Order: sequence, then C-alpha cells, then structure tokens
Amino acid sequence: MKKLPIGIQSFVNMRTEADYYYVDKTRYVVELVEKGKYFFLSRPRRFGKSLFLDTLRQAFFGRKELFSGLYIEHHWDWEQRYPVIHISFGSGVIQDIGDLRDRFSYILKINAQEGRVTLTEQNLRERFLELIRFLSIQHRQKVVVLIDEYDKPILDNIDKPQTAIEIREGLKNFYSVIKDSDEFLKFVFITGVSKFSKVSLFSGLNNLQDLTLDPMAATLCGYTHEELVKTFADRLEGVDLEALRQWYDGYNFLGDRVYNPFDILLFLDSKEFRNYWFETGSPSFLIKLITQNHYPMPNLERVEAFESLLSSFDIDRIHLETILFQTGYLTIDEKNTIGTKIKYRLKYPNVEVKSSLADYILDYFTQAPSAKVDYQSRLYDILLSAELSGLKEVFQSFFASIPYDWYRKNDFSRYEAYYASIFYCYFTALGLDVTAEQMTNKGRIDMAVGFGKRVFLLEFKVVEIDGTSNKAIEQIRKMRYWERYLGKAEEIYLIGVEFSSTDRNIVGFEWERVDTSILSP
Repeated sequence: MKKLPIGIQSFVNMRTEADYYYVDKTRYVVELVEKGKYFFLSRPRRFGKSLFLDTLRQAFFGRKELFSGLYIEHHWDWEQRYPVIHISFGSGVIQDIGDLRDRFSYILKINAQEGRVTLTEQNLRERFLELIRFLSIQHRQKVVVLIDEYDKPILDNIDKPQTAIEIREGLKNFYSVIKDSDEFLKFVFITGVSKFSKVSLFSGLNNLQDLTLDPMAATLCGYTHEELVKTFADRLEGVDLEALRQWYDGYNFLGDRVYNPFDILLFLDSKEFRNYWFETGSPSFLIKLITQNHYPMPNLERVEAFESLLSSFDIDRIHLETILFQTGYLTIDEKNTIGTKIKYRLKYPNVEVKSSLADYILDYFTQAPSAKVDYQSRLYDILLSAELSGLKEVFQSFFASIPYDWYRKNDFSRYEAYYASIFYCYFTALGLDVTAEQMTNKGRIDMAVGFGKRVFLLEFKVVEIDGTSNKAIEQIRKMRYWERYLGKAEEIYLIGVEFSSTDRNIVGFEWERVDTSILSP
C-alpha cells in the first residue's frame, strides 16, 4: 500500500522520497501554458495550491524524471528549461510593513542565489526587477514567476486595518514589477485564499486571467469523486462513500464538485469522520463580522450574491458573504443570469463545515466549552427520546450561562435572529439536518430539524417585538406547516418558543406531536 502524502507540499518529495499516492493534475500545467501567460487562482486553505505551484516549478525546470507516467510526460517540451522565481508568504506571520520588507528581501536573496546572479539594487522593488532581468540574461531564457499565498500578509492583519493597508500598499509596490517586466517573462501564476481587486494589488496588470470561477480550472485543486475512487481504491475498502461525500465533498467552482484533499488524506489515515480541515484555522474574524452585523446564522442556508460581490474585496470594503465564499465556508449551489448580471446561490459545502462553524459560534457565545458539551449531550438525548419537555430547560440553562458582559458589549440579543441562531447552532453542531426558513405553500417555517424518521418544526418569536398575545405554536397550527412532511416523516413535532430580550431568556415554550395516522393522505 502506498503512503498518504499528508502535509507534503513539495512535488519533488512526492515523487522521490517514497511511493506516495498522487492525483495527476499535470494536464492543467500543459493547458495553462497553451492558454496564456498571466494567471490568478483563489482557493481555500489546505486545498493543494502550494503543491500545484511546485509542480509548475519542476516542469519549467525541465525535470522530466519526476513526471514519469503522468499526463505531462508526452505533452511537454523537456528540452526547454526556464529560470523560475518562487515567492511564498505561506510560512510565519507578517507583523508589520518592516517585517514584510525583511521577508521579501530574504526571498529575493534566496532566488538570486539559486539563479546564480548577483543583485546590486537597494530598493526592494528595483531589486525584484533586477532579479527578473538578470535571470533572463544569465540563462538566455524568459523567466517564470510563481507567487504562493500572495495575500497572507494582509489576511494576517485583517483585524488591524491600518497595518493591513500599509502591507497592502507594500505588496502592490512589489507586484507592480510584474507589469513592468513583460518582455522578460514567460509565465506568471499567482495563488492565494482571497481575491483582492486588481486596483488594490495588481494595478495595470489587466491581462491577468482569473481562474477562480473558470470551469477550465474547476478541479485544478481538490479531488473529484472519480479521482478519489481511482487513486485511493485500496484505501476505500469498507468505507461508506455516501457518508464520505456528505462530510468532505461539495466544493463547487463551476465544474465537477471536489473533495477537500486535506480532509481526505487524514480520513484515509484514521478512518474516522472528524473536522480535520476546520481545526487547522480559526474563523474568529468571521465570527466578529457575524455578530457586528447581527447576521442570522440560519440565513447562511440561503445566501445569494451577485458575481461582483463574490469576485473581490478590500480592507475597507469587507462583505461577510465574500469572506465566507473565498475562505471555503460557503460554496456555489446554483448560478443564474439576471439580465446582464450573474447571481449565485451559496450553501455550506458539507457536513464538516456546517456543523463545525455552528459549534465554533456556540463557543463564542458561551465561553464555557464544558457546559456547552453537557447541553449538547442532553439535547441529543431529548431528541432521541422525543420527550421534548426537557428541551425548554436545556435552552434556558444555556441562555442563563451566557456572561452578562457579553450582553453589555453586544446588542445582538435584542433581535429574534439571535435566539434563532442559538437554536440553529445547537442543532447544526450535532450534525442534524437543519433547514431554516423552509418554504411551504402557506408561508415559511422558521426552522425544521430532521432526526432520523422524525422532524421537528420550530417557530420563534420575541415578545417585545411581536407585541401580541399570540403563542408561537399557534402560527404553525394556523399555517398547517406540518402538511409538507406528511408521508415523508413518521413522527412530526411542533415546537413554539417565545423569548424575552428583557429577561434574555425563554419565557414561553410549548410542543405537541402531530397525529400523522389521522392526517396522512
């Protein structure tokens, strides 16, 4: 059995150190060089961007021995070899503009040593320009420039706007060299997590082709299902492939869906369904945006955005939907054309992301992980037994445990969306099938929770906002929301929950089971 390339970002190591599994992506190397010269690709973290860049690097170096048996072996001119400048900001954290200059200076030094040229310019921008020109002259060939994690210095400081702006301007100065070096360049490929506007970082580089939502590059990073079952066949024996899809598949960049490769490799190593990708990064900045904008978590089930909103952002123009999409917490569900505009409907890519994000938000609210775990365990047992009278106590305990200081600093608790978000996060974090604002022919169900052959329909209301004496459960009864599930669920439960923003807790709770034997068609 071959070795799993967990954490391997070097194509050289992948092909020489051991007999590793390798999903052949070299077709894209050939197609990109045939298609153009300047390319940009945005993909979430841990998606194989760095490995692909090193694949490009070794191909341009002409190292044919590394590509034996791969697509590119018989589709590449191995006699032509090019000098390559490789720039990566992936390691470490850039603290400020001075740190950025030091890092870039070191990167130029290493590339000059590898290319056997001596640099004399002191200004970093001019030194970068000098490196490109000297390499071209020294090797009598045009130069290839590969930039990995181009945006990481900015994202490392996204919560410090002034520092982020200074770093952005510094990077813009460096990257402008690419535009001024066209006659010396053979090929340029830039990758990162986010997509900043061209004006922000690549001013003047108008011929930079964005592959982020180009169907041609939809599966350039990540594994398709076909690639998965073909490459890892011996590792998949006995694996529930449908469960694997639900957990780690689902990323859509306008082509075949792809699995997160980081998740797949770790799962195949342990054969345990866990939140591998989510645990490698903290979405704290996202949580800050969600709470500051009073964004209802259930609304993430039905995000819609025009192409312009998803395509780029900047430090002083940050939209939650843009961040969620570019960082991989949401992916494309549908693409529609409205007049001259393109609109996308977004969704969670899979169970891992949906349940993990909800769980992280609960940690933010409670700030007491042990208590949260206890509440989740009790909640699961209650749903399993369908004795819903205990549900009120669980959520009352949870709301009572939220520190007063949190309420003092946030006015989110005045909104119905806050209370609905808590319920949503609890159910979702357990991996249950949660649907918010479910449409029926008579209206919208606030929340539907699937649990095996049961479905729980919830209606929420904040008494200070509603201003009536009507019970929340009466809305479900009146609108007969359960009819949507007749014949689909064996047991249907109605739950009405009333909150008080003054008491900061549940003040009304009713539930009942629908007799489906009488009502079924």
